[in-house]
Amino acid sequence: MTAYVISEVEVLDQAGAQTYRELAAASIRRFGGRYLVRGADPTVPEGPWPPGRRVVVVEFASMDQLQRWYRSPDYEQALSVSRTALRRRLLFVEGVADADAPA
Repeated sequence: MTAYVISEVEVLDQAGAQTYRELAAASIRRFGGRYLVRGADPTVPEGPWPPGRRVVVVEFASMDQLQRWYRSPDYEQALSVSRTALRRRLLFVEGVADADAPA
């Protein structure tokens, strides 16, 4: 089942954030992931949203593949950079088994 990384991001250091983006993108590609949303400034029709926060959504073939990417030495350097360059909330969620089924 498809799995997604959803991230709410605040940039603290522009240069560090650019380094993170490059390292993360390369590792995501190597693990078969793809960006669906990258750095979007969302429209927020309900609820509070902190100013300056962006949204990122990455799709992986499965939660197992997503977890392997996140724990990989390949992503480790990007993760290290993110700790000082970004403030973020990171969510891992699985997609629905049959997206065409009625709700």
